[in-house]
Amino acid sequence: MANAEKEDKPFGLTSPFGLVSNGTVGQVTDEFVLTKDGLRLFPQPVLGDDLDPLNWSSVEKHTILAIVMSLYFMFTYITTTTVPSFPDLQDKYSASLEQVNWTVAIPALGLSLGPLLWASPADIIGRRPILILGTIMALVSTVGAALAPSYSGYMAARFFQGLGVSPASNVGLAIINDIFFEHERGQKLGLWVLAIDQGLLFGPLIGGFVNIAGYQWIQWVTAILFGLILLAQLFFLPETLYPRRLMLEESQRTRMANGSPTNMDVRRTKRLPFASVSPLPGIKHPKLYDPLIRFIKTFKYTVVSVSLITYCFGWYWWVLSVVTLVPVAYSTYDVHIQGLLYLGLIVGTLISEVLCSGSLSDWLVVKLAKSNNNQKTPEMRLWLAYPAIILTAVGLIIWGISVDYGYHWMVGQVAFALFGAGIQMGNTAICSYVVDAYPMQSMSTMTFYAVMLNMSAFVDPFLIVPWVGNVGFTWTFAGHAMITVFFCIPALAALHKFGPALREMSGAPTWVNPEFEQAAAAS
Repeated sequence: MANAEKEDKPFGLTSPFGLVSNGTVGQVTDEFVLTKDGLRLFPQPVLGDDLDPLNWSSVEKHTILAIVMSLYFMFTYITTTTVPSFPDLQDKYSASLEQVNWTVAIPALGLSLGPLLWASPADIIGRRPILILGTIMALVSTVGAALAPSYSGYMAARFFQGLGVSPASNVGLAIINDIFFEHERGQKLGLWVLAIDQGLLFGPLIGGFVNIAGYQWIQWVTAILFGLILLAQLFFLPETLYPRRLMLEESQRTRMANGSPTNMDVRRTKRLPFASVSPLPGIKHPKLYDPLIRFIKTFKYTVVSVSLITYCFGWYWWVLSVVTLVPVAYSTYDVHIQGLLYLGLIVGTLISEVLCSGSLSDWLVVKLAKSNNNQKTPEMRLWLAYPAIILTAVGLIIWGISVDYGYHWMVGQVAFALFGAGIQMGNTAICSYVVDAYPMQSMSTMTFYAVMLNMSAFVDPFLIVPWVGNVGFTWTFAGHAMITVFFCIPALAALHKFGPALREMSGAPTWVNPEFEQAAAAS
């Protein structure tokens, strides 16, 4: 490594990585960069190019991450912040409890459809303009929800809220992949997942207090949050879609020939216009219908479809069951006190992320890879899913019993902490697994994830009220727990054992993320 570190300095590499060459004297060499642990970096940075997002400073990268996380926080915040206002909405729109529950489902439908609509434009004109356009749509729709005179108008506004904030899922993850390396993925994905989970849980907590001023103020506060995020995007979020293949090939040719680069003047990232909406040069642009085609094709790649469908429909959607039923379970409490009862979920997800999710996943993968001749496998990410399933199931059972038997509210908080910790750990493990399995198709896999996640969230409010009404809290949430354990553990264990063979059987996808494709460059 000492020789490698000397060799990298002429090419402007200032991080603690090594530059290694394959090949012998007289052969064309393929140079690549290693981490300080001796693992090959993915993606490979373009050494000396300050416009490559992988070379940006840690402060700038984490500022961008914070903006992406803020919008992903709103992804679920908008669905649940209105829960404390359900009684007011029932009075305002003369609606039943089931109809008001549907106001949580309808933005989830927008969140589900949006990733299919926004993915191609984000790969054509870039990530930044799509996030900005989506945030503007969400802001305008939020104002519409605050002023809606009828139930149908309110539902329409809620749908477009979800549609506007939906790029936070697949486009937001694409930005994270643009600026961070694979070996950092567990931690960054853990933070990204933390944002969606915290939005889901802080929504009713904040909504409970804001509702004291009037149910419309829940939407006005949401509009203010979207406005702040929009300002941050305009001034602190550069374009991150980078023509990586073109730049890497040009950099390699330049070093081999000791000449001047010919394509380094391609307009990219920070050199693009402030309000750029033109197709980005240097990459191959997908067709507008490609996300739908790739979504359908993703079912073929078994490890992606099985892991995500298992998680979304056997595990994650119970979050909506819990969140929407807290006002029913604790109906004798004031609305703002009901909001405080979500603190157990918030504490559980935070503790899980700090101790048991992203960073632990990265550490575990590095340790397992070192004992496997420095060969990482995506299945190494799944080890944390099993304890996460058990935590989730135990939390669900305890909470259901505590409600039916009238236990002290603190018992419910402990149950929420266990449940929240399991959901956070499991979400990070599954997302990291599918991205590691197909890193060059991460936009498509996360589009699949976003659609499935929000389809489950769309369905849950239609089922949960009748379910509890028929069998009570104990057996409803014991049923949730049994589905999680007896469906998810066998499915993930099968992937753990047969995942490599299943990926080989599925073959390689016929597409990659646009940064790894090349089109004729234009300045």
